[in-house]
Amino acid sequence: MSGFLTHDEINELSPSELLPHATPIPTQIVSSDEYTPPPQSEQQKEVEARLLAMADDFGAKQGLSRRRFFQTAAGMAAGFVALNETFGPIFDASKAEAATPAMAQERADSLKDQFIMDMHTHFLRDDTRLENFVRSREAVGQAGWNPALVGKPQTLEDLKFNNFFKEIYLDSDTKVALISSSPSEIPRDWFLTNEMMIEAREKVNREAGAKRLFAHAIFTPGFDGWLEHLEGSLERKPDSIKGYTVGDNTNKDRAEHPWRMDDEKLTYKAYELCVKYGIKNVCVHKGLFPKATAERWPHLLKYAMVDDIPKAAKDWPQLNFIVYHGGYRHAAGGSADDGWKEFQDTGRVSWVSDLADIPEKHGVTNVYADVGQLFAQSVVAVPRLGAALMGILGRGLGYERVVWGTDAVWTGSPQWQIEGLRRLEIPEDMQKQHGFKPLGAANGPIKNMIFGETNAKLYDFKLEKRTDIGPNRDRFALMKEEYEKQGPARSNLRYGYVNGPVDWSAFA
Repeated sequence: MSGFLTHDEINELSPSELLPHATPIPTQIVSSDEYTPPPQSEQQKEVEARLLAMADDFGAKQGLSRRRFFQTAAGMAAGFVALNETFGPIFDASKAEAATPAMAQERADSLKDQFIMDMHTHFLRDDTRLENFVRSREAVGQAGWNPALVGKPQTLEDLKFNNFFKEIYLDSDTKVALISSSPSEIPRDWFLTNEMMIEAREKVNREAGAKRLFAHAIFTPGFDGWLEHLEGSLERKPDSIKGYTVGDNTNKDRAEHPWRMDDEKLTYKAYELCVKYGIKNVCVHKGLFPKATAERWPHLLKYAMVDDIPKAAKDWPQLNFIVYHGGYRHAAGGSADDGWKEFQDTGRVSWVSDLADIPEKHGVTNVYADVGQLFAQSVVAVPRLGAALMGILGRGLGYERVVWGTDAVWTGSPQWQIEGLRRLEIPEDMQKQHGFKPLGAANGPIKNMIFGETNAKLYDFKLEKRTDIGPNRDRFALMKEEYEKQGPARSNLRYGYVNGPVDWSAFA
């Protein structure tokens, strides 16, 4: 039995790409086929209803359909207006901006050159067998629910390289990205092999004529031949390494080799190779292990936590330990409501608060948090939780050690997450009660650090040599200029599953 949802479980879900409303921000949690997403909350339903009403009102006045309105800068602004009206004022957005295309576009244009370095992205290999997304779409067609899918073969192309390129470099303000992967005890179930990631990096940078893509090498302590495999991968000069302490995160029932970051006899051999080959950034998947997941795989729980980080960081000061998802526990089968209740009851959030405590408790300065699903699954589900999570990290690690990563393309184009951080501010009552520092302006010093400046320092990327702006623009910059002249084409799709059936009457 694999770690994926069963066919019966998947039959209770719906492909998120088939939701009738391609809203600019998600209005319910989307999952992969590894866990069941929570149902759409009453507040998320309210956000969706407000957003649809604005699309019908403001879009109609502009002669735009809902879908077309949602692709515009005004439509994106409307998403955050709907969140404010539902959850209270947290985002910098106004109805005037949502109703006035020129105002919304002027704001978008003023920020489009902001440096955004997304060091946490994915796509799937061409020969992937992770095809539950495809099987679900085919079932919809066979049932005749969506006439557009009847008799039409479905593919995983939206999760492969071509769509990755479009959604990262054309449909968002991302300037530089890093391609990552996830390992498995079953070789074919790696998202991408280490060789494939290097090939993708070389292809992108060759086509751009500049450095636009970085690449991980995945390391798998305890797997057969893992150390030799890692050394061979390091010889191809990846930009950093990444590991999953639970072992096989894709097929958890097959996870026979979980490991700890502070294991001197095993994992430290990887750090030794990093030093030998000049790699200084060690990225580690942590968190995303809520109660339901822990009940199903209790033996992996202790490996998903962050208590193995302090000793490793102290013993290896020449390395940077970048913790993906900030150790946030409540995603991937949990819910933002769980995280918000925990914060309201205790002032802490598992295991983000534990991660944020490490510098003061252990006297280290080489621990960083990549926001990943921490941000994606909180900021539009329970925005005050998203604000709290950023505040916890800023107070403990310092905002200079919080870095940008989106986990796209699972979450679709990362533009909605970019806009989420640009517009987010920690409410004053939370700042006063918890000692959180404000995030500031969309392109202010703190958000600029998070979006790209710290990642640039970690990866020795010279900002003064940027090729996406100025007279020395590369091919990607010129391509995007031409793309934008054709009008907005962002799909606003998220790839995965949502809880509940699709209302096909909404397509009529």
